[in-house]
Amino acid sequence: MTTIAAKLQLVHQRIAAACTAAHRGVGEVQLLAVSKTFGPEAVREAHAYGQRAFGENYIQEAVEKIALLGDLPLEWHCIGPVQSNKTRLVAAHFDWVHTVDRLKVAQRLSEQRPEGRPALQVCLQVNIDGGPTKSGVAPRDVPALAREVAQLPNLQLRGLMTIPEPCDDFEGQFAVHRRTRALFDELRDQGLALDTLSMGMTADLEAAIAAGSTMVRVGTAIFGSRVKPTGA
Repeated sequence: MTTIAAKLQLVHQRIAAACTAAHRGVGEVQLLAVSKTFGPEAVREAHAYGQRAFGENYIQEAVEKIALLGDLPLEWHCIGPVQSNKTRLVAAHFDWVHTVDRLKVAQRLSEQRPEGRPALQVCLQVNIDGGPTKSGVAPRDVPALAREVAQLPNLQLRGLMTIPEPCDDFEGQFAVHRRTRALFDELRDQGLALDTLSMGMTADLEAAIAAGSTMVRVGTAIFGSRVKPTGA
């Protein structure tokens, strides 16, 4: 078994244990392998051991990687900031976008989605704890933005995504994630057909799953430490 395969196995064990502790089925939580800064060979290796969904932060790097891996049936998730000048690339190459935080970006993604491709699956990124360095829409503004995004053609609004400020203890992590879950439930009560909570990473996936996450984004625990590429 390779190093990546062994680490994938350990992450799946963590997810299963967290689901058991939260009295949830393990099938309720999807693993998104964050492959940013790692080359196509690392993705191929992870795919060989059953991983299909991959998350990328850096648009240009991702587009090149996607092209090199076009022979594999992979699902690509954009989990980095989307600037207006990159929406065409994102709309053309990704299956999911987790980081929509402005109506303008959503409109451009909808307009630029190539004809014949399935609807782009999107999450709204919420700055749930008001982190000063974090992207995302303020929680109070989410309902209005969600209603507008849900009406756009070529997009399918799936749910919410968060990247809270780091917190070392489980209870603190859980409390922040529960706030996102409460907002998610509020939107569903308002009639929006949402099914995705993209919450939790290597350091806090247990707390996120306990709070209701349906998708955890894990990179370091699978691929190891990373270095930000130049020109990303």
